[in-house]
Parts: sequence; structure tokens; C-alpha cells
Amino acid sequence: MNHIRSILTLACLATLAAAAGAQGQGSRPGVGITDIMRAGPRLAPAPAAPRAAPAAPTGQRSAEYIVALVNSEPITNNEVQTRVERLIKENAEAQRVPRAELTRLVLERLIAERTQLQAAKEVGIKVDELAIDQAEQTVARQNQMSLTELRSRVAAEGISPQSFRNDLRDQLLLTRLRDREIEAKVKISDVEVDQFMREQRNGPNAAVAPNLNIAQVLVAVPETATEAQIATLQQRAQGVAQRARASEDFAKLAQEFSDSPDRANGGVLGMRSADRYPSLFVEATQSTAVNGIAGPIRSGAGFHVLKVLAKSQPGSADAVVTQTQVRHILLRNDPKRTTAQAVAQLAEFKDRIQKGTADFAGLARDNSQDGSAKDGGDLGWSRPGQFVPEFEEAMNRLAPGQVSDPVVSRFGVHLIQVVARRDAKLSQSEQREAARGVLREKKLEEAYETWAQELRTRAYVEYREAPQS
Repeated sequence: MNHIRSILTLACLATLAAAAGAQGQGSRPGVGITDIMRAGPRLAPAPAAPRAAPAAPTGQRSAEYIVALVNSEPITNNEVQTRVERLIKENAEAQRVPRAELTRLVLERLIAERTQLQAAKEVGIKVDELAIDQAEQTVARQNQMSLTELRSRVAAEGISPQSFRNDLRDQLLLTRLRDREIEAKVKISDVEVDQFMREQRNGPNAAVAPNLNIAQVLVAVPETATEAQIATLQQRAQGVAQRARASEDFAKLAQEFSDSPDRANGGVLGMRSADRYPSLFVEATQSTAVNGIAGPIRSGAGFHVLKVLAKSQPGSADAVVTQTQVRHILLRNDPKRTTAQAVAQLAEFKDRIQKGTADFAGLARDNSQDGSAKDGGDLGWSRPGQFVPEFEEAMNRLAPGQVSDPVVSRFGVHLIQVVARRDAKLSQSEQREAARGVLREKKLEEAYETWAQELRTRAYVEYREAPQS
């Protein structure tokens, strides 16, 4: 059965990748829900037949017991083994690591996570149920399924709804903690920006992957589809691919055949950095020229036919990105107003805007708790990666003129309106800011590693009995 990569599994893959020298999916330390929001569909193709579990040595226990204490908080054998089983099921790299070594890596990852969650609690970071609701909805959208389908798929993986929501809560906590502890400490100098831009202009040895603009036609495959139905849907996708390769208008094909919400704008996903596309899409189009067709490729959502609309190197003189002119109303987290009350107030604002009894800019000027309030909430033309992922994911789903539902972010609750979109070459100053953003992401990862190690060193960890399957 197709499966969803669990949030905890994605986090653990960072440790595995570091130990095994793996690259690509899961290599970023401490993957959290915001990274899932960026990355797109996370459903993997149907796995091969499950491997037989190794025989347990004589006398080996599988009962629940404590394997380690982290500042007096226990980690149990069942926690470790559950994570190990997820990794083995979902990741080829994990399947090549000896079970004992994998178990050790998982235990260390759990210890690191526990120290960070404890730190988040100490500094008073909280995640409310509305933020978890939104995160759950985001995961469903990125897997191009309904909430009901997502919950059914999660249950099929043997994960209870509450466990899945707890995973989401933990990763939101970890993300907010890292933002708080690391974000302000990372600085990028003009000299570093200059050097990066020179490297990007040197061609094939450029430091980062190109920005991509991809359009897609998705032929969705229901979770309950029979083999015969899957074969029929695959033939439909192959027919679309053949027509696209024969130079038929791809936008019209998307509007006619795609099951994805982006079909209304011809399936165009927009110019963005490669790490903001599903790795499946990036790998499929890596050797595809501009205007070329890739696929059909299979994901958990169905069959995708992809067209490469543009490629450009970040920081280069000819870099082109999809820019969005956007405005918002922000109600910040406030002891006098709960998140639920902020959501209700912004929902009421949206209703008034849609009925024509209020103006977005006017409401922003009167109510937004943001520096943009004086400009009617106008944030100007933005480039991909400029906003926090929660905000950007919601913004990218809006057509010009549309207003979002209330969006919960680490800053508060937003109401977002897209004014316009355009594909444009970046000015020199915008190229520098884009380059600074790429470098900042890299430094944030390095700073996270250092911070996490320091936090782990300060923690009191007592190892008890060794984990056993």
C-alpha cells in the first residue's frame, strides 16, 4: 500500500543520512512541518513486499521498558522500535544499515528531539490545536487528498490520529524553537554574497540547483483503486504525455484532464527553488530541457505529467522568478485574544470583503498589527522563499483577487490577499537578496547542528537497558 512518510521518520532521516553519507531527501537536519509544507507531495509509490524481520535471539524481550532517561524523562523501547520499523519500511537507506546501528541512531535522534522539546517547554513555546489543524490540512493538500483520505492512509500505516497530531505538534514546537534560538544569530556579509554570485556565474559548477518553473497534469489514483483501474488511469496519463510531446497546448491539457487544484491556471506551479518542489519532480525533470515533457511519474497521489517551463540559476544575471504582489492583515498572538478568537475575527473580515461591505486595505489599516498596516497591508512584490512557509504555502494557492481563510503562523493569524502575479527577472538588488537567502538557509542548517549539539551536551542522559526488537 502507498504510504505517507511520517513526520518523525523525516526528522530521523537526518541522523541516518549523516551517518550513512546519504544525500537528498531527508538530509536537512531537524525536518519539521514547515519543510513538509515547502516540499509538496510526500506519498511514496507502493513499497515492495515487506522484508522478513530478523529472528530474535533466544531470551530477547519485546516488552515495554525504559532505555534512556533525558533530564529524568523516559524514552521507552517501544518508542525506539516503532521509529526503527517506520524507517525500515519507508527508506531504502535505512534498509541497508545493520539493525543494531540503526537502533542506536534512532535512540540518539530521540534523545536530541527530547532535549529540544524540553527546551521549548522551558521557554514557554506553545502550539495550539488550530495550528495543528492547519498543519494536518497542509499535509493533506500536499498529498492531493482530502482530510478523510489522509486520516485513512495514516491509520493504514498503523498510526493513530492522536499520534499523528502529536507528531505534528512536536515538529511545530521544534521549528518554532529553532527559529527563536537560531534565526537572529545568523548573519550574511556582503563579501559572502559577492563570492556566492561569482560562483553562480561560473556555470556548470554552480553551488546550488537551479530555480524551476514546472506545470503538471495530475491523473489522480484513488486509494481504493483496483489494479485494472490503476492501469486505465496510467494509460490516460500516458495519452496526455503523448499529446503534450506532440506540442499540444499544455495549459489546455491541464484544464481538461488534471485532477489537481492548479489546473485552473494551466497546471503552472510557479518559479521556485528546487528544494520547494517535491524531490520526485526535481529528479524527473533534472535532464529535461526547457519546454520538455517528463513522465508520467507515479506518486502516492497518482500519475504526474510534467512540463519544464523555465530554469534559471539563483543569483545569476538572468534569474527569473514568479513574483507575487500580496497584502495581509495580521493579528498577533496576544494574551487578551486567543488564536481561535483571532481566526473568528479574520473570518468575519473575509466575509465582509466578499460581500462587498468592507475593503481589504481599509480593514488592514484599521486592524493589522504589522508595519504594513499604514499601506493597507501591502507587502509589495515578493519572491519565493521570502515569507515563512506557512504564509507562502497559503499565498501560492490563491489566484489574483482571492482572499485566504485565516492562516496561523508563528507570528499570529493572517488574512492574505493576492493582488497580482508575474514572472520577472530580478533586479541587481533582488538578485543579491535572493543569494543572501540561499546562503542564509545554508548557515541556518550549520547553526542548527552546533546549537543542537550544545543542547545535547548540557542535558543529563542516563542510558538504561539497550533497546531490543
